Amino acid sequence: MWRTLIAALMLWPLPAAAVEVDLELFLAVDVSRSMSPQELDLQRRGYAEALTSPQVAAALQSGMLGQIAVTYVEWAEDHAQRIIVPWTLVNTPEHAARIAATLTATYDDSLRRTSISGVLDYAAASFRNNGFDGLRRVIDISGDGPNNQGAPVLDARARVLAQGITINGLPLMTQDALSNIWGIPDLDAYYSACVIGGPGAFLIPVRDWAAFPAAVRRKLVLEIASLPPVPKIIRAQAQPPYDCLVGEKMWEQNRSFFDIP
Repeated sequence: MWRTLIAALMLWPLPAAAVEVDLELFLAVDVSRSMSPQELDLQRRGYAEALTSPQVAAALQSGMLGQIAVTYVEWAEDHAQRIIVPWTLVNTPEHAARIAATLTATYDDSLRRTSISGVLDYAAASFRNNGFDGLRRVIDISGDGPNNQGAPVLDARARVLAQGITINGLPLMTQDALSNIWGIPDLDAYYSACVIGGPGAFLIPVRDWAAFPAAVRRKLVLEIASLPPVPKIIRAQAQPPYDCLVGEKMWEQNRSFFDIP
């Protein structure tokens, strides 16, 4: 009986071992309706340029293992996330170039509303059984406005931080007609008080689209190499109180500008 059981167990397929990496990096990129087609294009090209830069290549090689896992997901309202690049191993410039080619191959239309909480929960779930085992796990979220749909952002942040995941931010503080309706002037303070968190968390504000590629490159280098942030360009986390429901309140006030979903 025991011999039969042992023989059966030997035939049972073992789960594939997770690939060890220095960092599991979830790139969460805002494509809500407040983003123009030109801005969507600039975001994709900015990330493609940063990923293939010599600075990012050098940061990649500085890690203990010399490799990371990356996924690139565009997000908007709650339950509206689309995977552009699935979880992918990156340990050579060629790997990074293939991701960059994917990012610049096609462009999709923007989606509706802004649910930072939705993408935070989605990202946290994405780390599970993704085939990688990272020394660190980071959600890197960019966006041009506050949470205005789904669960409260503070609740989602707490759930993510409880899993040992760090959240970094790239608040997009450029000015246009849509940002005057849906944006807030102190988005960096909002991200600091309401979104980012965890060991070494930081944010880099972008106030001009011309500065976007350099900001993404700087952020990726800091994340991949696990370097301390530079105080001159990255605000320290704001002190409470801050109204982290400001986006929801703005939606109720301005919802007549768009059809109700």
